Amino acid sequence: MNTEEIRSDWVGRVIDGRFTLLQWLGGSEAGGVFLTEIEGNPSHKAAIKLMAAEAADAEAHIAGWEVTATLSHPHLMRLFQTGRCEIDATQLLYAVTEYAEENLAEILPERPLTPTETREMLGPVIDALSYLHEKGLVHGHLKPSNILVVNDQLKLSSDSLHLVGELGKHSPALGGYGAPEGATETIAPAVDVWSLGVTLVEALTQHPPVWDRSTYKEPTVPESIPQSFAEIARECLRANPQYRCTLRDVKARLEAVQPLPAPSDETSETAPTKLGLNILIAVVLAVLAVIAVMQLRSCLAPSSSSTEGQQSAPATAAVAPDPPVSKTPPAPAVSPAPATQSSGGAIVKGAVAEQELPDLLPSAINSIQGQVNVKVRVTVDPSGKVSDATLDSPGPSKYFAKAALGAAQNWKFKPAEADGQPASSAWLLRFQFTRHGTEVTPVKVSP
Repeated sequence: MNTEEIRSDWVGRVIDGRFTLLQWLGGSEAGGVFLTEIEGNPSHKAAIKLMAAEAADAEAHIAGWEVTATLSHPHLMRLFQTGRCEIDATQLLYAVTEYAEENLAEILPERPLTPTETREMLGPVIDALSYLHEKGLVHGHLKPSNILVVNDQLKLSSDSLHLVGELGKHSPALGGYGAPEGATETIAPAVDVWSLGVTLVEALTQHPPVWDRSTYKEPTVPESIPQSFAEIARECLRANPQYRCTLRDVKARLEAVQPLPAPSDETSETAPTKLGLNILIAVVLAVLAVIAVMQLRSCLAPSSSSTEGQQSAPATAAVAPDPPVSKTPPAPAVSPAPATQSSGGAIVKGAVAEQELPDLLPSAINSIQGQVNVKVRVTVDPSGKVSDATLDSPGPSKYFAKAALGAAQNWKFKPAEADGQPASSAWLLRFQFTRHGTEVTPVKVSP
């Protein structure tokens, strides 16, 4: 059997009576990966990898899984379950691991990492690789798609580890990420160091270094890379593994790389000026927001000459958005609009009662170039709680989309009323992420 027989249309099948194939996540020469779920209280998502039981390296995978099940490291994907199964008379091996929301290979087509982000990425990767090497294991498949994010924590894949001393027949599948000695010699920790160098260059430039495997020359490290990182990459990419640096060398060089100075580290004359300007801008924005709310209330308030119980004119169909909610500075509270009349009775517009803003990682905030916009549509039940939240416009980043969606689910509202009874409503929450803070503009959609 070849891996092409592991098909995406197996969605809905149940593996080993426990794991339902919920969604096709992708495939490669090594097999296919599906989304599944592990039962529990609560249940949680997981990934299940299927591969041919008669594949040439099947026994090596089984041996690797047995060792992986004994490992425990914060930057290694957890392996929950392995076994054998059969689908349509096809004999398969399977491994169930943690589910990753994102991986580095999905980020790099959009933008390269900043030097600060690269440092933050390399640290956990080096720690996880060092742990594996101490256990007599080699990752052997290090590349951006195997550097994953699980619950905002960076982790390495762990479903295809190799024992030190195995024959390196796997490396050709890695393409430019595989060390030159990988296909002919036994597996050693130096192959991970090579792959780390390739990944480092790609993280900073969006492209692996130029390398002609047939000439056995060392890859060309682009001059655009900061010199400190370029030196690390060159030492990792020595064609002869005996001359290649170790992970300990990489970590020492990385610690010597000074992070970019924060704005607060600027000269005493410059920093206070920028800080004072930021505070002034924040105060002005807050004052303008308060004035806008007061004007809005004034325009919508009933006329003092109206008699009590007199029916007012119907409101216009267009509803102005509520003032934006800002993480810094805080926005004024959103007040409910006055009641309007319809032929069916009074309809009172709801209002935001409690809001929650996403808790973002500093590295994610620093990665923003300009602004990131995400729109979340929420349905509010008659009690004022969010009963459903969906991404109306996810924007360019899965990380920020997930953060916005999670925050929106915790918002609370003063429910709308129809004929004096609480009613459901729908809102569109427009999240705007910048390096200076997060703003949310809630817009009433219905009723």
